[in-house]
Amino acid sequence: MTDIQIVDTLIHARWIVPVEPEGKILEDHTIAIHEGSIISILPFQNAKQRYVPKTRHSFPDHVLIPGFVNTHTHAAMTLFRGIAADLPLMTWLHEHIWPAENRWVSKDFVYDGTRLAVAEMLRGGTTCFNDMYFYPDETARAASKAEMRAVLGLIVLDFPTIWARNGEEYITRGTDIHDQYRHDPLIYTAFAPHAPYSVSDASLERIQILSEELDIPIHMHVHETEDELIHSQEQHKERPIARLNRLGLLSHHLLAVHMTHVEPREIELFSVNGVHIVHCPESNMKLASGFCPAERFMDAGITVALGTDGCASNDDLNMLGEMRTAALLAKGIANSARSLPAARILSMATLHGAKALGLDDTIGSLIPGKAADIVAINLGAIETQPVYNPISQLIYSASRQQVTDIWVAGQQILKNRVLTTLDEDELLNKAKAWKNKIANLA
Repeated sequence: MTDIQIVDTLIHARWIVPVEPEGKILEDHTIAIHEGSIISILPFQNAKQRYVPKTRHSFPDHVLIPGFVNTHTHAAMTLFRGIAADLPLMTWLHEHIWPAENRWVSKDFVYDGTRLAVAEMLRGGTTCFNDMYFYPDETARAASKAEMRAVLGLIVLDFPTIWARNGEEYITRGTDIHDQYRHDPLIYTAFAPHAPYSVSDASLERIQILSEELDIPIHMHVHETEDELIHSQEQHKERPIARLNRLGLLSHHLLAVHMTHVEPREIELFSVNGVHIVHCPESNMKLASGFCPAERFMDAGITVALGTDGCASNDDLNMLGEMRTAALLAKGIANSARSLPAARILSMATLHGAKALGLDDTIGSLIPGKAADIVAINLGAIETQPVYNPISQLIYSASRQQVTDIWVAGQQILKNRVLTTLDEDELLNKAKAWKNKIANLA
């Protein structure tokens, strides 16, 4: 006879999709959680006999999945949502976004914008985000108060901003923040050089050395537009990927974001060196930057994760929407309905993001020993009925409004659509105040 064990939480659901192995669906199972981790996933009747929980949840119409990993964000840019729409990337960036940042970015801007982003992401099923923006310490403060998992982008540029004056100062400030959060259970760090065209060889070489020493990722926009390639050929006499390879940055530490313009030999280079890709289909489509050949990368054995980009170029942080777009785009590009099936898309939004960030031992799938980062999505609504395959419903039918409950490290931070660690009225008031300020003095 099995001994009865007292645990913190039992969560029973109609379906559980653990992601490992890909495509597996468990019916009428229960997740047992204790001290922040998953200790068991087992049939409901077995769980009743084996565990006595302090808290019990039952979701007869829901599917439980791992929390989404939004692998590329500029979280604070929620406060620029909707400005400078319908413009190409370089015009959008140089004539609108960078001037707006010079005018408005501050500690308060980043903190308030990130809190708004965190609330939006949590209400859409995201439990971990990988960020790139100024004042990463304020990003950390906002994520920590919400008890959300985050990777701080230690941003590097080679021109002065409100955050730093030159490449050396960016790197110094970044390493200081890394030291500050290196033992935090929910906050991680990654070097975030903005792009090859905005960071010098000297800074990139220094980042490469420090990334190896500290064993943290490098998160960078790469091959986003044709203009970037033309500029690199003119300035460096080589394509950006060739330059990164020459400088030693092509390794398992690199997350190359966008990758919309690529040659076969570059795919091979990425595969050989273990580089990861972050696919941001909606941002790329809105800015008309091109299409990332995600399936070709995966066929070469490369990990491809999903990200939303920032709200100034998407204009949301909706991973369910991003998954549907990625799935349909892949099929259209390949002219094949079999391209990137639903189970693979779900892996891209969860486990692949965790792998790219070096966090797959902790998050990305629902298996014993991993952190209890769990999302409950109600498939009982009219819009997702009838349910023949819950994974298919998630990718092609479900909306983020159907996300009802979320746990991060076993702590429930969304309960029946209500955030438990954030004041929604306060967030809305802050957003309106920033809108009035920016609109009146833009």
